[in-house]
Amino acid sequence: MAKAFIHESSYIDDGAQIGADTKVWHFCHVLGGAVIGERCSLGQNVVVMNGVRIGNNVKIQNNVSVYEGVELSDDVFCGPSMVFTNVLNPRSHVSRRNEYRKTLVGRGATIGANATVVCGVAIGEYAFIGAGSVVIRNVPSYALMVGVPARKVGWMCQCGERLADMDPTKCKACGATYRLEGDELKSAAK
Repeated sequence: MAKAFIHESSYIDDGAQIGADTKVWHFCHVLGGAVIGERCSLGQNVVVMNGVRIGNNVKIQNNVSVYEGVELSDDVFCGPSMVFTNVLNPRSHVSRRNEYRKTLVGRGATIGANATVVCGVAIGEYAFIGAGSVVIRNVPSYALMVGVPARKVGWMCQCGERLADMDPTKCKACGATYRLEGDELKSAAK
C-alpha cells in the first residue's frame, strides 16, 4: 500500500494518524489526536478536529468540518458542505467543552450536501440523509431521511438505490434481500 498523500497546502498536526492510501487535498487541517483510516479522501477545505475517529474508505467532500465527538465508521460518505455540530446550545461567552455530545455515523451511511447533523445522534448503517436535511434524532439503519427536521420517507439498499415502498425486502437493482422488523430494516444476510 502507498503511504498517504498530503497536499502541500494542508496542515497535519503532530499526533494525527493518517492511514495508507488516504488523500488529503487542498487547504485541509487535521489536528493532533485525530485518527483517519486507510483509503479515505478529504476534499478541499476539510477540518478534522482532535479526538475524531474516521474509519476506512471514508469520503469527505469539500468544506466539511468534523468536530470533536464525531465518529465516522467505514465507508461513510459526507457530501459537500454538510455540517456536524458538537454542542446543543453554544454561546460565544460560555465554555461548553465539557458538554460535547457524541455523534456516531454507521458503516456505509451517506450524508448529502448541505445536510446538518445535530450532535448527540446516531445514524444507522447504510442510512441515507438527503441533501439539505437536518437530522435531530437517531436514524435507523437503511432509512432514507429528508426534510427539516429530517423524517423517514423510505428505505435504501446498501448499493445506494431506493427500495420499493410497498416491499422493501428486495433490491431491484442488486438483488440484496432484507427483512422488516417493526420500524427497522435488517439485512437478510445477517
